Amino acid sequence: MTNFIKQFRAADKVSTPLVAIRTFDNASTISSIMEDYGPKKAAVVWDCVNGYVPKTDAGSKGLSKAITAANSQLEITVQLQEAVRVFGTGKDEVEDMFIFIANAHLFWTDPNVIQGIWNLRDKLKPQGSMLVLLVSSGAILPPELAGDFLVLDESLPSADELGKIVTDTFEFAKLAKPSDDILKKATNALIGLPAFAAEQSTAMCLDIPSKTLNITGLWERKRQTINQTRGLSVYTGKDKFDDVGGLANVKNFLTRIMEGNDPPHAIIFLDEIEKGFAGNGTDTSGVKTELTGAYLSWSEDNQVMGIMNIGLPGVGKSQLPKTLGNKYGIPFIKFDIAGMQDSLVGNSGTYLRNGLAVIDAVSDKKVLAIATCNSIDSLPPELQSRFQLATFFYDAPTEEERASIWGTYRKVFNVSPKDALPPSEGWTGREIKGCCEKAYRLNVPLIEAAKYVVPCTISNAHRIEDLRRRSSGKYLSASYEGFYTYKEAESAIPFESGTVGRKLKG
Repeated sequence: MTNFIKQFRAADKVSTPLVAIRTFDNASTISSIMEDYGPKKAAVVWDCVNGYVPKTDAGSKGLSKAITAANSQLEITVQLQEAVRVFGTGKDEVEDMFIFIANAHLFWTDPNVIQGIWNLRDKLKPQGSMLVLLVSSGAILPPELAGDFLVLDESLPSADELGKIVTDTFEFAKLAKPSDDILKKATNALIGLPAFAAEQSTAMCLDIPSKTLNITGLWERKRQTINQTRGLSVYTGKDKFDDVGGLANVKNFLTRIMEGNDPPHAIIFLDEIEKGFAGNGTDTSGVKTELTGAYLSWSEDNQVMGIMNIGLPGVGKSQLPKTLGNKYGIPFIKFDIAGMQDSLVGNSGTYLRNGLAVIDAVSDKKVLAIATCNSIDSLPPELQSRFQLATFFYDAPTEEERASIWGTYRKVFNVSPKDALPPSEGWTGREIKGCCEKAYRLNVPLIEAAKYVVPCTISNAHRIEDLRRRSSGKYLSASYEGFYTYKEAESAIPFESGTVGRKLKG
């Protein structure tokens, strides 16, 4: 018996009249409960298309008595207001019954529905019956009902339960039981999916003629499921960790995290985090403040590991984390908090909590959060504190690092290794890539292509100099061990042929 079923039975044992279950799969939740109780339990299910539908014979008899006592008709119970009134008017017609309401969160903004649900509390308790609202994983009850409901969360299937789904699918297809290795790979790919989705994915990826299970296909279906969650998307690029030039210190740190004790099972990426949380504490609607609070609570409750990347644009602070998921075979999930905002009050928080629930399920609550930031001073201190694992500063690559980056992008854009390099002091990796791409597209030497490159250290010189000064001695260097240190530029040499040419003190 799962922990969820134990909690549900405990609530039933003390005649709890109102229960809300946050679930990813209404039908699976009802099936789990009814499978545990058996066919003798009186139960009905409501949805907005069919109205009330009996789940058992006892449920059919109880429903008929309730409709007769309420002087109602089965056909009009498609209206939730009428559906809850049916069980709130009689005396003792309904006893020991489960009344399941599917997707209740879509209807509880209606005052009549709220009142009708509340009216059932004192009616159902002496009869030993229970109204069960099935709602989305991130739903929050209206304040008028919050104090009267017991709220339960049904977890997604465990690894053992997913393993049974895979085994049962093989058995149904009349194939031999999968090996332990296949079961492990399959459950890793399926973890985080509801039971129905896991079963369908396994069936679709099972090749009966060859008696093989397409593990890559399982991962792809999992990515599609995550991508359907508002504000979440799985990165599918093929970038390789070792192809990112330089950044030796942060690479070493990330490798140790992934290969150390209790490594993360998923990475979430918050790009330009200061923009996503802009407006916290100042927006009149309170939406951004609510989202910030929900994220802070979640990261604290789950002890989420956090790394902050600060630095120049185009130096790899976004590219490097994206390659980490590919290297270690775990999901790299782009977390867009702005994409979770909605014009309807309450929806934004629901979308965020649902997204966090999906991340919890996919990662087994073992998450590494990596954020990029252009202005860390604009972040609330409490949000900064969630990224205490490390904060790295990414500066323009050194000469040695640039040599590695040039080598990588020469291969990508088929630039001859004999083609002379232009002066590139102060260039970022993005600008080196841009130069190689221009050389390929314009069919010109790299030195010619460099004439069309304006490094950010020239175009945004004052802002970058200020960023370097403010970061010096405060954050770890992404390139070398220890703190990042910066020597201020004494004067600028005119920009010629792609050369930044900073003259440094000392």
